[in-house]
Amino acid sequence: MTTPSPFSRRQPAFPSLPKGDVLGSYETYPEAQAVVDRLAKAEFPVKEVSIVGSDLKTVERVTGKNSWAKAAGAGAASGAWLGLFFGLILFLFGSEVQIAYALAAILIGAGFGMALMMASYAINRRRHDFTSVNQVLASRYEVLVEASLLIRAQELLAKPVPTD
Repeated sequence: MTTPSPFSRRQPAFPSLPKGDVLGSYETYPEAQAVVDRLAKAEFPVKEVSIVGSDLKTVERVTGKNSWAKAAGAGAASGAWLGLFFGLILFLFGSEVQIAYALAAILIGAGFGMALMMASYAINRRRHDFTSVNQVLASRYEVLVEASLLIRAQELLAKPVPTD
């Protein structure tokens, strides 16, 4: 799913639902996206097409149990990345080229990251003792087309898909 850059054109101040007639209703986003892809390949003006998800649900998928070791490892890893960034800056822009500065920055970053993540885990441990990923999903996806282009879109979709 691609969204336009906020710098590409002016966005409306108050978003509104798209207007148009329903070309089709699908259970999954990839099915709706495939219909729009077919229209795009047939040189249909897809700027007049919208995919609207309805009956939204928040789904939290539990990925595992959290522990002190996982918190320490994740904190050390994220801190090490930040330390690597600062170490590379020191390495590139320092007056003396010494790899020891970069390695020290990585170790210090890992230590601070581990300490901060373990403190966060200690505070939140009783309320949220598992790891998870949140998603917003729709039950149905409708493909809407500008009313004047509905028949043309239906005709294009009625044609068999050419094999490449």
